[in-house]
Amino acid sequence: MHLDKPQRLYVFLAAFFCVTAVLAEFIGVKIFALEATLGIAPFQWNLFGQTGSLNFTAGTLLWPIVFVMTDIVNEYFGKRGVRFISWTAIALILYGFGFAYAAIHLAPADWWVGANANQGVPDLQAAFAAIFGQGLWTIWGSVIAFGLGQLIDVAVFSRIRRLTGPRMVWLRATGSTALSQLIDSFVVLYIAFVLGPQQWSYDLFFAVATLNYGYKMLAAILMIPTLYGVRKLIHWYLGHEHAELLHRNAHSETL
Repeated sequence: MHLDKPQRLYVFLAAFFCVTAVLAEFIGVKIFALEATLGIAPFQWNLFGQTGSLNFTAGTLLWPIVFVMTDIVNEYFGKRGVRFISWTAIALILYGFGFAYAAIHLAPADWWVGANANQGVPDLQAAFAAIFGQGLWTIWGSVIAFGLGQLIDVAVFSRIRRLTGPRMVWLRATGSTALSQLIDSFVVLYIAFVLGPQQWSYDLFFAVATLNYGYKMLAAILMIPTLYGVRKLIHWYLGHEHAELLHRNAHSETL
């Protein structure tokens, strides 16, 4: 089967988007301390009565890439292109968690359980279950928040593009991220940790959600040069004429 360049580009972007989203969900179980990672003293922040070092999920390392990919796909393939890869990513996330749970319930080999005891992991089965067996509240919280965030991102991006035309890519990219990630950052933590079994206090919820949102917005701003760089690569790969044709077709969806 022969694919022309725009089709190959879409397949590549879709695959990269989906694997990044799925990986972000799986590594998000780890919480890391920003200051300790950078080798500096804790900032001792104070927000909503919560103090200490800045803690984030490891998934935050990958979500800025998802933002850029969302905007790039929207820019050249329109709302339908983004919605398709978003629903595909959600399906793959659920698929991955489903098999993770199945793997957890496989009976472990006796020798494997203690195979890494000399590395400080006396029970590999327990470690495997803790890492991959994220609670259902966390899974559904992240999936619902991701879906809502993507729908809002597409709608806001398209509205700004309708107002600005082909100009001001940075505005529609950061504007759509600002609103979509406001919803995403608060929804996922509310479902996973306020409604969920951990029963976070609202002070803790607002503090962590605000920090995560602030990080995502800072990352979105810092990723603007990357967004323009990817656009240049696409124009080089497709040729300026074909890239502009894709862009016009995507833009026509919003008119």
